Amino acid sequence: MGLKGLKESQPQDRKVINDMNVLGISGSPHTDGNTTYTVRYALEVLKKEGFATKYITLSGKDIRPCVGCFKCEKTHSCYQEDDMPVILDAMKWCNGLLIGSPVYFGMVSGQLKTMMDRCVVMRPSYGGPLPMTGKIGGAIACANARNGGQETTLQNIQTFMLQMNMQVISDGPAYCHSGGTIAAEARDDFWGLETVKNLALNLARALKERSK
Repeated sequence: MGLKGLKESQPQDRKVINDMNVLGISGSPHTDGNTTYTVRYALEVLKKEGFATKYITLSGKDIRPCVGCFKCEKTHSCYQEDDMPVILDAMKWCNGLLIGSPVYFGMVSGQLKTMMDRCVVMRPSYGGPLPMTGKIGGAIACANARNGGQETTLQNIQTFMLQMNMQVISDGPAYCHSGGTIAAEARDDFWGLETVKNLALNLARALKERSK
């Protein structure tokens, strides 16, 4: 699948499904690496299914660590002035969320974990509304080897989604494992890209079923 000319806009060749928006986030510090490739690959599949998509990379973003002050419990906003509001707005916009990360020591990247922690502003107090409730999420992990920690990294992402009260899906048929998994060079990993495509199609099916 060619990825040239990908844009964060609605597809022109098919009717867009109303209110079915998918956000893809790359948690890699690299702007043009394997995680970027696979997240955008998945979004391309979803655009062909009629979904509006947005892509955000954490590379180069100014996202400061949560300091645990819990000022957001009263203000519902963070006192730190950085790039996080753009990401939060996009998360509120989407109906489906795909998050990809490189594997660092069997876990997500530091950039992605920092972003996750800062999402506390969306759930600052127990008993309050959770803006991500009911949204559907899937995970992608990229490593240097087939058994390079992808499963535990996927679990990191899925745990975050569950904490946000989202519904989490796998890559579905035919393999139906935990999500999209890439080994070594993404462009050359045929089997891995199949899991990414299946994850995107499974997300499309779940969102279309919900829209009926």
